[in-house]
Amino acid sequence: MTAGRPEVLRTEICRDGAEFGRLGARWASLYARCSTATPFQSHSWLHSWWVSYGRPGALRVVLVRREDGELVAAAPLMRARGPLPVLTPLGGSITDFTDVLLDDACPQAAPALARALARAARGAVVDLREVRPGAAAERVHACWRGPRRRLADSLCLELPAVPMDALLERIPSGKAQRVRAKLRKLDALGIDERVVSGEEVPAALDRLLKLHQLQWQGRGVTVEHTSARFAQHLARAVRPMVECGDARVTEFRLGGDVVAADLTLMSPRLAGGYLYGADPVLRARKVDVATMLLRHGARETSASGRATLSMLRGTEPYKQHWRPETVPNQRLMLAGPAAAPLLWLRAGAADGRRWAARQARERSWAGRLLERLRGRTNGGGG
Repeated sequence: MTAGRPEVLRTEICRDGAEFGRLGARWASLYARCSTATPFQSHSWLHSWWVSYGRPGALRVVLVRREDGELVAAAPLMRARGPLPVLTPLGGSITDFTDVLLDDACPQAAPALARALARAARGAVVDLREVRPGAAAERVHACWRGPRRRLADSLCLELPAVPMDALLERIPSGKAQRVRAKLRKLDALGIDERVVSGEEVPAALDRLLKLHQLQWQGRGVTVEHTSARFAQHLARAVRPMVECGDARVTEFRLGGDVVAADLTLMSPRLAGGYLYGADPVLRARKVDVATMLLRHGARETSASGRATLSMLRGTEPYKQHWRPETVPNQRLMLAGPAAAPLLWLRAGAADGRRWAARQARERSWAGRLLERLRGRTNGGGG
């Protein structure tokens, strides 16, 4: 590149799954140069997801390259189902964070990708769900020249990546004492932790999924987690991720038997507990599985130098015990002038669904409060 002159970049759209598979090495290089990337943007995760969940003819991976072929930007997208033209990220509902990839050292990458997306979308809306704050997609959104919207999406909970003793300082002293008692019970039981190697991953994941089903038996397991395509996706994606440091599978043994297993996904900045399974025998023995997993995750994440221990999407009560920070994901919508009406329609529908969900939560809360008040009144008059 001549000094003072902008670098020449070229763009293309990958529509073929086999071609997407061959991008692995160059994708991994770009992934390493995008500091905001999460493990859900790794080639192993995305390509495996496409093999399990993709539809023929729907793939739209937008690429920006230097003249030597090196990638400086990528947007892994697909044409969504339905009659309206919408491009959505690969990864679907089993992916907690979606994003594009941008080379940190290439200031032209974001505007070049924005222009390439505009050409790829034409009359379609680009609808990026579950975008983490600070993600690369925000830079594309900022330089977009057409209609755009930013909406709220799922809530995530995050903790600082510090050892367990530091996490205990975040909660009231009484609760901290109870947690320490649970940890002493774990140690007294003699539960061993072992991080599995890459070659052991397929068998370990099979055990994890069986334990996951046992754990939720009779309590409403997520149906997709029991499907063959989900198991095949994990088996394909996780082994290479473990081998390159983007994932960790840990097994917990009691008396030589695997009684729990955990899959954590990792990037340079964060680690997130993605899926775990636990034998009901632990519940019967009053073992606090969540505390066991958190201690292991806190130790491993803090030792690795990462900044964040993410609990990923969801604000379940057991996560709230640790006083985590609530971090809202975003939904970024982009369109050209011709697709502006579709963008406003889609954004309006999303706002309407969120309003309805909020009203339902508030009515449910008010109903529970009323029941408590009635119970107190009845109890006082008896």
